Amino acid sequence: MAFLGKRVDADSTGWELDMRAKPDEESISKLHAKLLEASAVYSKDKETLSWFVMQSVHDKQDFCIVERYLNEGSQKYHLENPYWKTFDPYVIPLLEKDMDLRRFEELVPEGEEKK
Repeated sequence: MAFLGKRVDADSTGWELDMRAKPDEESISKLHAKLLEASAVYSKDKETLSWFVMQSVHDKQDFCIVERYLNEGSQKYHLENPYWKTFDPYVIPLLEKDMDLRRFEELVPEGEEKK
């Protein structure tokens, strides 16, 4: 399967994590910085295909992370990263509500089989 010009296995998996910062500028700014830092760290994890962070163009309180892994088991490297234990304790106090985490599998084009 091709994704942004890169070939990946048909069993690639990912997570989408939505979060909403508290409305004050300090919370928004701190969350923005922490997400950029986390992306730089997690993008280097073994079997991580991508770890994108985004901010809504319509509401600066809304952020999204899209994590892509080689396969379902690849997330173990993410969870074993020592940085992971520091992320939630820093981020949760900056949020207006709980994070919304969802797991996805990449779509497989017709003619390609899922491994």
